[in-house]
Amino acid sequence: MLKPKVPVALEGYPFIGFMAFVTIVLALIGWCVPALISLLLTAFVLSFFRDPERFIPDDEDALISPADGKIIVSKKVQDDTFTGGEAYKLSIFMNVFNVHVNRNPMSGIVERIMYQPGKFYAADTEKGELQNEYCATVMRTSTGHKIAFVQIAGLIARRIICWLENGDSIKKGERMGLIRFGSRVDLYLPVDAEIHVQMGQKVRAGETVLARLKESAD
Repeated sequence: MLKPKVPVALEGYPFIGFMAFVTIVLALIGWCVPALISLLLTAFVLSFFRDPERFIPDDEDALISPADGKIIVSKKVQDDTFTGGEAYKLSIFMNVFNVHVNRNPMSGIVERIMYQPGKFYAADTEKGELQNEYCATVMRTSTGHKIAFVQIAGLIARRIICWLENGDSIKKGERMGLIRFGSRVDLYLPVDAEIHVQMGQKVRAGETVLARLKESAD
């Protein structure tokens, strides 16, 4: 049974509280139209930071989506930055209406956290892919596979939050961070991974199976 939980990320409380306070003040002084606009903005911020429970697939070899959104890249690449070799890359674009809490795609050990400051181009563009601020988690799965998942800031995203640290033992489907206001997550998988999604497909963090890895790494 799932434990009861307030379905809003803690990081959203200051923003929600501020917008609610502004709404109340505007209403008290009789500024009806601004108060209504502020109320709508409060509802939007509350929706942005929603954090629903998810049901994690009971399949050890299944790699699940770390983010809600849409698949915008699915191809083999040469990845010299994160995994150090040929990899299969999947990219998930999150718009401002998606849930933005990110989850671990697999169980294993965190080998390295890589943070790189950068620009804030639209996350679904080539400039955004190459030049935006990012935080990458490189991990070794419980079956020995090396994978990376990279949180990338977007056009209006101004903070990447990653709760993981080097050496952490992580569990598939657990919350690992979020990105504030529109962004993307890239994954770098073994080239022999069996991919289960296609371009343009919508996915859900913690539930959608993106790929299956071989039972053990070579």
